[in-house]
Amino acid sequence: MIAITGATGAVGGRVAHLLADLAPRLVVRDPSRAPDVGGEVRTASYDDRAAAVSALDGVATLLLVSGSESADRRAQHRTMVDAAVAAGVGHVVYTSFVGAGPDATFTLGRDHGDTEQAIRESGLAFTLLRDNFYLDVLPYFADANGVIRGPAGSGRIAAVARADVADVAAVVLREPEAHAGVTYDLTGPESLTMTDVAARAGAALGRDLRYEEETLEEAYASRRAAYPDAADWQLDAWVSTYTAVADGSVAGISGDVERVTAHPARTLEQTLGPAR
Repeated sequence: MIAITGATGAVGGRVAHLLADLAPRLVVRDPSRAPDVGGEVRTASYDDRAAAVSALDGVATLLLVSGSESADRRAQHRTMVDAAVAAGVGHVVYTSFVGAGPDATFTLGRDHGDTEQAIRESGLAFTLLRDNFYLDVLPYFADANGVIRGPAGSGRIAAVARADVADVAAVVLREPEAHAGVTYDLTGPESLTMTDVAARAGAALGRDLRYEEETLEEAYASRRAAYPDAADWQLDAWVSTYTAVADGSVAGISGDVERVTAHPARTLEQTLGPAR
């Protein structure tokens, strides 16, 4: 039995469809939004241990898709790991982030590092999918005027298509023993500057997008002005997205997508184009 969390999202939903022949169990907060892939649908949130233990009962392999960004995401993830242990799950596949750890420039990468530690300490067999930023999300960094602003400098980003992350996860879930104890860095085939991203994403989408550099101070000020109610951790996450690009944290290109799936990682244009 395979269970998939986050099945109402882009990554988990694609994995569910790719594994429809295995009728995976879908663990979701809102059953009405779960895709119909022939398996059971169980309801559980990441902060409800009892519901999670019940939902994971009888599951051998779990795809734990990282939860939505929140102030208590570390606790939520640890609850899910603990529930997996209590339910008797044997292997967990977790969608992490490149360079995850306590010193990650991208502040949410520190949350992923904490979850990785919890998984390693749990005694579960595991496979870690360390995703770069998502290619298909980068255009949404632009404001209403098509401007992507941030302190990225001339740094580069090897962003990955969400479809490629899902493809890797599906392969791993079909034969988890072959990937036990392995960490995969999932990136695209190119490392692009934010100027490259804006120009090429704009051309692919038929929009006028451009990148404008900000200082660190300007980045915090502009986001505080746009989102006056945002918490400090949210501001740090938004700004550190760009500082992680600037310092090279997300620049490295890995061939792990192709090694696992036997198909090349998608380019920016392939990810944003009509045939996804």
